[in-house]
Amino acid sequence: MNQIPHIMTNVKLVLIGVTGLKSGGVLIDHIASNLDKVKTLFPGGIVVICRETSKTEKVEKLLPDVTIKRGEITDESFLSDSLSGCDTLIHVAGIHWSREIVNAAAYNNIRRLILVHTTGIYSKYKAAGEEYRHIDDYVEKQCKENNIILTILRPTMIYGNIHDMNVVKFISLVDKFPIMPIVRSARFELQPVHYKDLGKAYYDVLMNEKTCGHNYNLSGGEIIQLRDMLTVIGENLGKKVIFISCPFWIAYGGAWGLYCASFGRIDYREKVQRLCEPRVYDHDDATRDFGYNPRMFRIGIVDEVKEYLQNK
Repeated sequence: MNQIPHIMTNVKLVLIGVTGLKSGGVLIDHIASNLDKVKTLFPGGIVVICRETSKTEKVEKLLPDVTIKRGEITDESFLSDSLSGCDTLIHVAGIHWSREIVNAAAYNNIRRLILVHTTGIYSKYKAAGEEYRHIDDYVEKQCKENNIILTILRPTMIYGNIHDMNVVKFISLVDKFPIMPIVRSARFELQPVHYKDLGKAYYDVLMNEKTCGHNYNLSGGEIIQLRDMLTVIGENLGKKVIFISCPFWIAYGGAWGLYCASFGRIDYREKVQRLCEPRVYDHDDATRDFGYNPRMFRIGIVDEVKEYLQNK
């Protein structure tokens, strides 16, 4: 795999969002397994930015020479100071902080920025897609004006362990309720992606010069209807799923009713809309440029169900 050439000899790699138990943690695993290569590319060292409360034992064990910077990325002064001397920054902590990240990157003349955003940018529903598009536009404008090489990675629905906050909810529902209410027969296609495939992709993008200046969808290895996802989950739980289909207008009307009854505090309207929105995105560019090869859902879900059962 081709490495990215540097002009400077004492450059740093900065990582944000890598102290958790999801894809950022897997990125750390891959960096640790290839530490000599990474150190050659970034002789100035590796810096991890995290919250005061973040657990960093794993990172410090796998990367003995790592520098830990604790603070809030919304703190402009802290973030700018932490990025001093940084050549490349990988931010996997979420799209909502990307404005702050790119501003600090521009201030510090960072050469390359890798951001993990979302395929939610493609949503036709205003509340979700429009916000993400505004952030993307802002980031791209700032990078262009400040000569920052930008790569945006856009995962689909993430699954793979009980911390994913997505598929684990489906597992819990299938486990607890033998009869599953669904909207429009749940026959719309999804393409969930395993968190371990994402972590490897982040590493491959970092180490491959072909990815500079390009954006990539990171979808899963299988296109599957939500109905079939729930059935596969049931099979792994040893339970048969009985479906009862609900018309969209009833589900959406119920979401509106809950929104009004709670005086706007509980708002599931957008979630109901997006629940019925097909979310399939090809990852051919990622496969071509850095060998992206994600696993199928029916294979990747097995360990998550096992973990769920162990932690009940």
